[in-house]
Amino acid sequence: MGSPVIHFEVVGTNGAKLQEFYGGLFDWKISTDNPMNYGIVDNGGEGINGGIGETDNGKGHVTFYVQTDDISKSLEKAESLGGTTVMPRTELGDMVTIGLFADPEGHVVGLVEGM
Repeated sequence: MGSPVIHFEVVGTNGAKLQEFYGGLFDWKISTDNPMNYGIVDNGGEGINGGIGETDNGKGHVTFYVQTDDISKSLEKAESLGGTTVMPRTELGDMVTIGLFADPEGHVVGLVEGM
């Protein structure tokens, strides 16, 4: 298989309400023990990891993240196929390096380097 999907994210204007909703709906254990109150979904070793949180721009969205060895090259390839870069390769502290692109119809997909 090529690059696997390794993370999903659901964000909206009320992160706590979304965490309660998805936790109740799917019996997910969600931890918000972090400064951003970002809900980390404990998948119990099954399926992919995920997060549920609050957006600061007022627009909710669902995004999946694909693992890649080189975000910059993946963004270039996405652009060559008709996509557009939404966020260039960005290091989020010591935690993770991500990038975002939109496909030709505007769906935003995340990229995660390494892991």
